[in-house]
This record gives sequence, C-alpha cells and structure tokens, in this order.
Amino acid sequence: MRSLQLPGYWAFTGQVLSVLRDSRKQVLLLGLLYVLVSGVFLGLGSQESFTTLRETLSEAGAYITDGDWSAMGEASLLALSTVAGSLSPSLTEAQQVYAIILGLLMWLALVWLLRQKRAGGSVRVRDALYNAGAPIIPTTLLFVVLLLQLLPIALVAIGYSAAQATGLLAGGVEAMLFWAAATGLAALSLYWLSSTALALVIVTLPGMYPMRALRIAGDMVVGRRLRILYRVLWMLLGVVVMWAAVLIPIIMLDTGLKDIWPVIAWLPTIPVVVLVLSCLSFIWVASYVYLLYRGIVDDDAKPA
Repeated sequence: MRSLQLPGYWAFTGQVLSVLRDSRKQVLLLGLLYVLVSGVFLGLGSQESFTTLRETLSEAGAYITDGDWSAMGEASLLALSTVAGSLSPSLTEAQQVYAIILGLLMWLALVWLLRQKRAGGSVRVRDALYNAGAPIIPTTLLFVVLLLQLLPIALVAIGYSAAQATGLLAGGVEAMLFWAAATGLAALSLYWLSSTALALVIVTLPGMYPMRALRIAGDMVVGRRLRILYRVLWMLLGVVVMWAAVLIPIIMLDTGLKDIWPVIAWLPTIPVVVLVLSCLSFIWVASYVYLLYRGIVDDDAKPA
C-alpha cells in the first residue's frame, strides 16, 4: 500500500506561497484589519523587554565566539520567552477574551477565504467576515481541546524553570533524565496536535460537530501521522526562521539608533514589528494547515 503523497517540503511551501500570492489582496486586508483591531483592543508589548533581549543576544554572541555554544540555547529560550511575553502584554481578563475571539474569527475567515478561492468563487473580505463566523462555537470547543493537548509542553516549560533554579540540570544523569522526559512529553503533545490541527479545518464544514471532526481527523492521519507531523514541524520552522531573520536585526538596529538619537526613544518600533510578525505567522499557519488538509483529502493513496 502507498502512503501519503504530497509534494516535497520546498515544493509544498511554494504551493502555499502561490495561493497566498493569488489571494494577496484579500489576505492583506484581513491581516491589516487583524493588526488594527489587535492594536486597539489588546495594546502593544513592552519596548524595554526587547532591549534586554538585545543585550542577552550580544552576550551570547561573545560566548559563542569563545566556543561556548551552550549560550545559544540560553539565548534562544530567552528570545522565546520575551516574544511570548510581548504577545500577551499584561492583558486584562476582558482583553484575553477579546484576543481569543479575534484569533478564532481570523482563523475562520482565512479558512473560509481559502476554501472559496480554491473553489474558484469570487471572494471578498466582507463576505469572509460575515459568513465565516457560523462555526465559532465548535471551533472554540476544539481550541479548548488543543489547549489541553499542549499541557505536556507547558509542564516541560515549568519543569525547565524549576530545574534551572535548583541546579538540577548541572548533573549529567539528572539532566539526561530530565531531557528524556521532556522529549517524551513534547512528542505526546505533537502526536495529538497532528490530528487536532486538521480537525480545526474540518469543523468549519457546514453541519460539522467538534467531536466528529476530531474522529474524522484521527481517521485521516492513520498511517500518515509521522509524515504529517514532519510537515507541521517544517511549518513551525518557517515561522521561527522568519521571526529570527526579521526581529533580531531590527532589535539591534532600533536599539542602536535610539542610543544615537534618544529623542526617538518613545517610538514603539519593536512592539509594532512583533504585532505584524504575529499576524503574518497566523496567516502562514492557517494557509499551510488548510492546504495540508486539502492535500490529504485529494490524495488517492491508501494509508501506509
């Protein structure tokens, strides 16, 4: 029996970019709306946190030059924590609700738009906003399931912080046991997410229920889960590369310019860039997952 037949990683990435290019007007309008609404209702992150990140990256660069590559891992973890903190800048309870609703509506609008575009229909952003919100309740329930499936990774993050504080990772055996357990927990979350990501697309179909969408997604990934997981990891790698390639140079440039001209220190350059990057990442993930789902549906190969 044949397994899942999809284009290579680069070829599939090219297909996603091609679809986005064909729908660039609608996608850009949706993205602009997302950025504006997020900026108004959720606010921006802290500029000072990125100054700290810049200093840490500079120190890590000096250590790496001296041959201490462990500094790269510490700098990467700090970068992730700084960016994560900037995406949720001390949100109130009401703002957290706004953020969830906005994210769900953006997801539904993008999936609806891509589905209509693929079917060859005439697509307008207004229609996507008006018509895509019908399955928001089942999508919300699946989003809750997804959050529960991320708990193992959250435990890894909490465990890492505790291990660092107590010096547990300094010992060879203890560190080996910790990373073995962390790898297992992270793999468990990724195993679940490989089908839940598809279920978030399936549940947008008319008349679809969340648990049924999960069952269908589970059937779709049977014998294909590892290949789908590789695709999801490739998608996430693209997001990481985009953030690193854009954010780190801008942090360095922005901080340097503000050291030279303190009069522009008030400009929230980095928080705005982070908001735009988060929007682009959201668009990329939604488009990639939808086209991955369509590739599996259109594939006539039987599961391996």
